[in-house]
Amino acid sequence: MPRIDLKAGDSKKHVARALKEIRAGYVIVAPLEHGYVYLADAFSQYAVRALHVLRGDEDGVAAQVLAHSADTVSGIARELSADAEKLMKEFWPGLLSLNLRPNIGLNWDLGDDKELDLFSVRVPKATFVRAILKQSGPLAVASAAPAGSGPLLKINRADIKEWDVAAVFDKGPLKAGPQSTVVEVSGSDLRLVRPGAISSEQLLKVAPKILGISKA
Repeated sequence: MPRIDLKAGDSKKHVARALKEIRAGYVIVAPLEHGYVYLADAFSQYAVRALHVLRGDEDGVAAQVLAHSADTVSGIARELSADAEKLMKEFWPGLLSLNLRPNIGLNWDLGDDKELDLFSVRVPKATFVRAILKQSGPLAVASAAPAGSGPLLKINRADIKEWDVAAVFDKGPLKAGPQSTVVEVSGSDLRLVRPGAISSEQLLKVAPKILGISKA
């Protein structure tokens, strides 16, 4: 499959190529902040399933979702408290993931057969992926590393010919970095699920009532 060098050529053409493949129902590989990922149309059950097969995920694993903006997320989530909106405003784009309840009737299956009634979403900083998201709508995302492995920081050109994806967008070696901080939203309650790039102190400044944080 084609490897596309993001450091060369026209960036608009690269985005257009990525959009073409995603809209056709295929999976692509692209760089996020601290690792290469698989991207697929979140509303294409076939593409999301292919993403999970590529990773070797177990049944029932749900892909995360990427969105271009908080407005996009407001359209697919059925409950966003005032404190959740404050976190979105403060930390997006960036390494904050929110676990939210999807709108009833939302026509997608991220891999859990809709059993979780929950999806994890964030707005990334990565320039290329955000440019795609601006036109694509929500995308399903998962690390391009095999399930259970650490982030994939570099594309091995000798291996990609074996990958069953439509295109690989290569930015060169990526810098290692922290994982996203995960916060779950349930009604008016917020709960820290996983510490990460955004510290507890930073969260508490924006949402003082957040649960799951030991306050000194």
